[in-house]
Amino acid sequence: MARVIALADLAATEALGARIAGQLRAGDVVALTGGLGAGKTTLARAIIRALGHTGEVPSPSFAIIEIYDGLRVPLIHADFYRLARAEEAEELGLDDYRAGGAMIAEWPDHAGGFAHEAGCLSIALETDAELDGNGRKAIVEAGADWLGRWECL
Repeated sequence: MARVIALADLAATEALGARIAGQLRAGDVVALTGGLGAGKTTLARAIIRALGHTGEVPSPSFAIIEIYDGLRVPLIHADFYRLARAEEAEELGLDDYRAGGAMIAEWPDHAGGFAHEAGCLSIALETDAELDGNGRKAIVEAGADWLGRWECL
């Protein structure tokens, strides 16, 4: 069952990121979908900062994978937009990167998707017409491992 969360402004997006970070644990995937400019990287940055990262949070569009050690939960932030085939995620050694940590995945469908995983929190970001095009809405679906946690979002 999907839940819709209104994100009227940047502060609302950052607050959602903080709530997700507070519930995140090793093995989780936060799968972010939405068109270009939908706010995927903005939400990812909010999660990463809420986990305790104080430095720059670059978009992984070119590197594909950014690693964040030393956080409350070890994390990788991956942007799969540039993958031509889902098999390329395996070729990058994605499973090795994910071991013992959580992952934020932008454009998860380009890597074969993660919604089938029990630890996946799928978030589709869309422009919200009711907010005059200035806000977003997050359509959230939780895997079985998020039950009991996602209600806090």
